[in-house]
Amino acid sequence: MIRTRFAPSPTGYLHIGGARTALFSWAFARRHGGTFVLRIEDTDVERSTAASTQAILDAMDWLGLDYDEGPFYQMQRLDRYREVCARLIAEGKAYHCYASKEELDEMREQQRAHGEKPRYDGRWRPENARGRTPPAGVQPIVRFRNPDDGVVTWDDLVKGEITFANTELDDLVIMRADGIPTYNFGVVVDDIDMKMTHVIRGDDHVNNTPRQINIYRALGAEVPRFGHVPMILGEDGERLSKRHGAVSVMQYFDDGYLPEAIDNYFARLGWSHGDDEIFSMKQFVEWFDLAHISRSPAKFNPEKLQWLNAHYIKAADDARLAALAEPFLRKDGCDPSQGPALEKVVGLLKERVNTIAELADAAVYFYRRIEPAEALREQHYVTGLGAAIDALRGRLANIDWNRVAISDAMKAVVAERGLKMPKLAMPLRVMVTGEPQSPSIDAVLEVLGRETTLARMDAERLRIPD
Repeated sequence: MIRTRFAPSPTGYLHIGGARTALFSWAFARRHGGTFVLRIEDTDVERSTAASTQAILDAMDWLGLDYDEGPFYQMQRLDRYREVCARLIAEGKAYHCYASKEELDEMREQQRAHGEKPRYDGRWRPENARGRTPPAGVQPIVRFRNPDDGVVTWDDLVKGEITFANTELDDLVIMRADGIPTYNFGVVVDDIDMKMTHVIRGDDHVNNTPRQINIYRALGAEVPRFGHVPMILGEDGERLSKRHGAVSVMQYFDDGYLPEAIDNYFARLGWSHGDDEIFSMKQFVEWFDLAHISRSPAKFNPEKLQWLNAHYIKAADDARLAALAEPFLRKDGCDPSQGPALEKVVGLLKERVNTIAELADAAVYFYRRIEPAEALREQHYVTGLGAAIDALRGRLANIDWNRVAISDAMKAVVAERGLKMPKLAMPLRVMVTGEPQSPSIDAVLEVLGRETTLARMDAERLRIPD
């Protein structure tokens, strides 16, 4: 059975690149009826935080990336890493190294001075340290004894065949002096124990892979298939950063994006199914394969993400949108229970917005009177308008309150006064909404209600010249 995993480090929030890796790993497991595992690689004790761990879990839940096993935490598996490390030492495949940081810095400086590639020189390999007494009071680290010759080759599921010469790899540290494993060692032990068959991750890990393969071989374990996904760049071709819109995944939640829009967009970052741009997660799982992951970096386009989000908002159920918009409105000082049904409001507005935050912002005037700007009043409250407004108010006070009747009342006043519809509709919009733009004003008034409409017209009437 296929088994994949997502293994983030909780040293920060889950960002775009990590979320896409999780999405691809999840989809590959789902596509093949396999198992998807979540593992938290929290061995960077100084930088790992509970808040970051929770943010990762929240993001996975919000994106709908359900995992079959886990979350597993590396810090709860220290005994296992130490056990495997002791085995490697006993078999002569790893050894204690007592070199200090100062010694290693000096070694690298000398290598650079001679035009050599900085690398550990094997000074504490058993054959090189024969007869040397370990310095007193120094807790050693443990290094893996990398093969001296030969090559490491694997058929990458995204990039094709990749080869590294073992002479390019030095003896990497696998266990720190405090007994906590390094990344390259911990991940191999975990993937062996958790029976990973496929490892899908960013191509910043390509240089780690030959080191890890050598550890797999030293442990006599089967090596999983690797697929390294190219990084995501900004539209300018530079490494993705906050200025490109690269924020934590949950920031998109805070900004009013829908998870299906995020999933859809992240899926298209470096993977394609023909020319399809919009698809459900069900379709994505049915279509997903590693063969159609691009070997070139993807480019993040926040405008396209916003366009996708607008598409999904238009298609979303009004009750769901209302529930999502309500916290934004309350944060803005509005009480959606004191006014028209929020479902009706979002149904009227959702065609005009890109995010839930914009939807809530557009809905404010339904729950709180907005004072029109003086510039709007001067532009639309023209001389002679007062009588037409009075006539309209009289009609609105006595009709059945629905959009058709409201429209008929406005048409009747326009005909009676010899006006063009915008000359009545625009000032009415300003009076009632405080804004220069809104959906059709008859639809707005229907949802706003008779009492609120008339009260707002009355509040502005004295500013309108007769």
